[in-house]
Amino acid sequence: MSAPPEGPETLIRVRDLVVRIGDRVISSVPALDVAPGQCVAIVGESGSGKTTALMATLGLLDGAEVTGEIVVCGTDVIGAPERRLREIRGARAALVMQSPRAALTPTMRLGTLLRRALARHGVKGEQAVRRAEDAVAAVLLDRAILRRYPHEVSGGQAQRFAIALAIALGADVIVADEPTSALDVTVQAEVVGVLRHLRDERGLAVLLVSHDLALVSAIADHVLVMREGTVVESGPAAEVFARPRAPYTRELIAAVPELPEVGR
Repeated sequence: MSAPPEGPETLIRVRDLVVRIGDRVISSVPALDVAPGQCVAIVGESGSGKTTALMATLGLLDGAEVTGEIVVCGTDVIGAPERRLREIRGARAALVMQSPRAALTPTMRLGTLLRRALARHGVKGEQAVRRAEDAVAAVLLDRAILRRYPHEVSGGQAQRFAIALAIALGADVIVADEPTSALDVTVQAEVVGVLRHLRDERGLAVLLVSHDLALVSAIADHVLVMREGTVVESGPAAEVFARPRAPYTRELIAAVPELPEVGR
């Protein structure tokens, strides 16, 4: 089991992460690193602990004991005060959820929402307008979408808007929890294409949680496989998919009829 090669620019560094509720360990990750321009995916069945590990990286677990080392964009997440965590969330590391429309205010136009988010981070006026327009263009959306309400956009457009929000805020890292599971196959490909473009062209780091191995094989550079709260296999995506060592990983891959070419 191996971690991605760590470098001086590593944006997410996790060591000996353990998440407990009471006496029960619900998620344990020995090592995880995400560098600029890299996508690391955590895969596994429902209840495997992958989303718990993801949320722990941003300090978003309530009612759980989290130990180990988590450093995101230079900030010690476990030891940082909540005020410091609010400063990096969104502005440095942005969370993209499975159903972004559920987090959008139904009576607020998307442009207004984006500009208010920018204002919370000190970006206002014409600068905010330019950032908003540039961000939606970066995710291949028409600028007209900024005048629409959440109910006037599709699920794929809403997901790309969520990514645009992260880009507008200047995030270096996108932390994505099942970002395509609620979308049809064609729209899934569009969202994955946007994430790959941003990774390749802008050096964006992506930490992705998914149970969809076809999606993971299309974008991930490194893969962690989790089962029952434990990492059972970790390594470069090409190696994991071509020569899986853990029986559980082989079972997951065997359940997918045909995987696309791994990586870029």
